[in-house]
Amino acid sequence: MIAMLLAGGQGSRLGVLTATKAKPGVSFGGKYRIIDFPMSNCVNSGVDTVGVLTQYQPLQLNQHIGIGIPWDLDRRSGGVTILSPHLKSDQGEWFTGTANAIYQNISFIEKHNPEYVLILGGDHIYKMDYSAMLDFHKVNNADVTIAALQVPWEEAPRFGLMNIYDDQHIYEFEEKPPNPKSNMANMGIYIFRWDILRDALERDNKIHPDSDFGMHVLPMLLSDGARMFAYPFNDYWRDVGTIESYWEANMDLIKTVPDFNLYEEFNKIYTESDHQPPIFTGPGAIVQGAILSEGCEVLGHVAGSVLGPGVIVEEGASVKDSIIMEDCYIGKNAILERCIVDAGCTVGDGVVIGCHGGGNVPNKLRPKIYDTGITVLGENTVVPDGMRIGQNCVIYGETYPADYADGFLTSGESIIREHKSSEGGIEA
Repeated sequence: MIAMLLAGGQGSRLGVLTATKAKPGVSFGGKYRIIDFPMSNCVNSGVDTVGVLTQYQPLQLNQHIGIGIPWDLDRRSGGVTILSPHLKSDQGEWFTGTANAIYQNISFIEKHNPEYVLILGGDHIYKMDYSAMLDFHKVNNADVTIAALQVPWEEAPRFGLMNIYDDQHIYEFEEKPPNPKSNMANMGIYIFRWDILRDALERDNKIHPDSDFGMHVLPMLLSDGARMFAYPFNDYWRDVGTIESYWEANMDLIKTVPDFNLYEEFNKIYTESDHQPPIFTGPGAIVQGAILSEGCEVLGHVAGSVLGPGVIVEEGASVKDSIIMEDCYIGKNAILERCIVDAGCTVGDGVVIGCHGGGNVPNKLRPKIYDTGITVLGENTVVPDGMRIGQNCVIYGETYPADYADGFLTSGESIIREHKSSEGGIEA
């Protein structure tokens, strides 16, 4: 069995966190990135050939994966391969659907001549043994096996659902039904017999140029009479597709008994690491229920938060219920509550974020994205000394005192600036 990992999504509901990188490349849990979880699942399951399909803003993701060393996928036969849209005949062709992306890489799969193909999304937080799912697939003599998660009934109308018999045999799909018959949600994790998948991709591509597994390929195979089974999954799984769900999943890591355990000796999560220096906490530092990554220097107070590598929290500063990504600087006496701060940001001395003015007012520019009280700073943002910033605010770029009316940015407001990235390009 080989794995095809779909990692080209933008993740638009994560707002400025995906302005310069694909959703699977967003940092998570301090030192990790979201894609590390399905990649590590593959290695822990004995799947040693992985094709990673990228499209939107792939640079950081490609650099992170490299030749696959952290996952022991740097090998001559198999290993990890980055698969991007490329020139075919006289023009390039973007991936236009989940199944279309696999269809465009049939030649890669054929080269490895697998019996089974595992299809994965690159944007979920979970641990799963895919070899156990493959055993289930074989025992049932299935053509297709779909990982299924039992969701609360009140949330079921938000999902693509599967109606099944007692033996897990699927007899019907329902896409976000108002009155669901089942609460078994499609997790977007599939095992196909390769001969069945190839035939289905070729047939559906002639009908749907935007061929999608959930919308097109799976219903077609079901109507053809294919043997399709639901593989029940009963462990932790998170779709971190919104600001709130991303924040909550990070907070799950720092509970006294964490909902999702990063510290197990088995089923480890692997990632690229550049060997940062050890953590340093100063004589007056207070750290309570937090994750600190390598290279952090904490001289102030950190509580209920996740800090990425190389974060500096100066004396008198307080970081509470927040996610601070790699190489950020939090100035003296700054106060941050319920914030997400992307990589490379500088928060000046005396800055207060998340505690000022206006209450929980949705963001005026993107009210459906920033509406849960979390303020977000985009990559490499600079906030000058002494500014006061409310809830549901978005700041992106290098800002100056003149950008803040009387030193304030009230809840729901935004400051978006263009700035040069480390690669020298202009980013909005």
